[in-house]
Amino acid sequence: MEFKKKTKVSTEIPTASMPDIVFMLLLFFMVTTVFRQFSGLPVELPRAKRIEKLEAKKNVTNIYANVQGEISIDDKLVRVKDIALLMYQKRKANPKLIVSLKLDKNVKMGIVTDIQQQLREADALRVNYCSKYGE
Repeated sequence: MEFKKKTKVSTEIPTASMPDIVFMLLLFFMVTTVFRQFSGLPVELPRAKRIEKLEAKKNVTNIYANVQGEISIDDKLVRVKDIALLMYQKRKANPKLIVSLKLDKNVKMGIVTDIQQQLREADALRVNYCSKYGE
């Protein structure tokens, strides 16, 4: 009596449906992902006759100041005296940092001066003042 040799079991993983699974996962993540929008404080920017756009937004930190005297850095309310330390830490992490001041057109100049003084203490000297185009 002769015994037949059993056929070997295949150890391969079937990959025929792999692209379908990948595209379903991709579609799922595209549909469920919510992009975070930077809101800052509500400010009414002053108007300018000529403006220039910043070239790279990844090196930009926004500082918002409104008429009520509230100051916001990256969606967090801060006090004036905390700006220097916070900006020094950001500047230390990214030496190419540009500070973009988004100030309400009716904000008091004392607040602007205090912010500028804190930026000087933090050695954050690359400052951009935001405005809207138009008269």
